[in-house]
Amino acid sequence: MKMHSVNILRTRTGLGHPETAGLVKKAICAALDSEGVDRPCRVDVTLTDDETIRNINYEQRGVDRPTDVLSFPMNELQPGQFDTEICEIDMDTGDIFLGDMVISVPRCQVQGEEYGHGYKREVSYLAVHSVLHLLGYDHIDEGEDKRLMRAREEAVMSRLGTVR
Repeated sequence: MKMHSVNILRTRTGLGHPETAGLVKKAICAALDSEGVDRPCRVDVTLTDDETIRNINYEQRGVDRPTDVLSFPMNELQPGQFDTEICEIDMDTGDIFLGDMVISVPRCQVQGEEYGHGYKREVSYLAVHSVLHLLGYDHIDEGEDKRLMRAREEAVMSRLGTVR
């Protein structure tokens, strides 16, 4: 079976740690596998700084502040119900195009230290979190949706061996 395609762009040279791209790719593939996604998918990832993610957050969501991760799903999927029939297909490769994610590398560093688990876990967690958004999960309210998403995040992180 063909592997998932994870395309990573850095908005400037030298941004992040040398292992960031590998950690992000591994986390994305683990999340897709954990969700039973057995068709090759494409995810585009932008690694950036706080200023750039703040600008994107403002342009796309009207929120004028930096954030740790932004997710832009290409499909309207339901949590836990991956449906290839309603997905965008990359015409060049035949892969399912799930969407884009933008990660603030400096915010990963700060939050990893703040939460006491380090940069590597934080960047992996944010990639997993974003993939779940691309697959239809959300956490807008404090109810069942948030509990379901958090449970799926922890399951994937456990699979990666990076539990808290």
